[in-house]
Amino acid sequence: MTRVITIANQKGGVGKTTTAVNIAAALAQNGKKCLVIDLDPQGNATTALGIEHREGTPGVYEVLMGEKTLLEVIHPCADVPGLWGAPATIDLAGAEIELVSQVAREYRLSKALEQLLTKEQFDYVILDCPPSLGLLTLNGLVAAKEVLLPIQCEYYALEGLSQLLKSVGMVTEHLNPKLTVSAVILTMYDGRTRLASQVADEVRSHFGATVIETVIPRSVRVSEAPSYGQTVLTYDPTSPGAIAYREAAEQLDALESHQPHNQ
Repeated sequence: MTRVITIANQKGGVGKTTTAVNIAAALAQNGKKCLVIDLDPQGNATTALGIEHREGTPGVYEVLMGEKTLLEVIHPCADVPGLWGAPATIDLAGAEIELVSQVAREYRLSKALEQLLTKEQFDYVILDCPPSLGLLTLNGLVAAKEVLLPIQCEYYALEGLSQLLKSVGMVTEHLNPKLTVSAVILTMYDGRTRLASQVADEVRSHFGATVIETVIPRSVRVSEAPSYGQTVLTYDPTSPGAIAYREAAEQLDALESHQPHNQ
């Protein structure tokens, strides 16, 4: 069975993309076959995987518009055997508007993914969503069975979460009854501050067993890696960030889907 996981949070800068590419890379290094689908017009996940995404490169935009299949646009990641990516180009920014008038617009990605999985076997498909609750994120939520929620250990971390959980609840109710928030990952943890541990405690008391035990530390290496077209796992495999993502990926792999936290 393929686990399809959407990484979503409408707040920007919480480590969505970093988590998507590094968890996927860690799972691939562990022998799993993984696909990252980049739904963010900024294309940062595509950059971190070292995949071409100049304007005009066929990618997720063409898939959502029905011009290409996912099989036609996915590429292997050169640095990590078993890791693949579906690139996002700047064209994707227009998809939100163009999809509004389309029939079954929320199901575009879901249908494309179903079609791909009849031809190619993946253990994991990880969807990296933009920092908004628009149609691209909606396509991600409808196509997945699980939501992995990155929460940064800083002020206002839990602000806006109720909005996201409400959206997940609405998607579960109306469009995709299989969707659950199966895991929460704490990012940008700075052990020197009391605030970080307070936020971590608050998140754990709210989400319980769904919170991945390993926290992702604040790390310069993690944020440097994409500028070299790499994940931190190949850029600096022994750095604290790489070790944390490897542990988190193992815990995610062991996690069964929990009941949804849609309240």
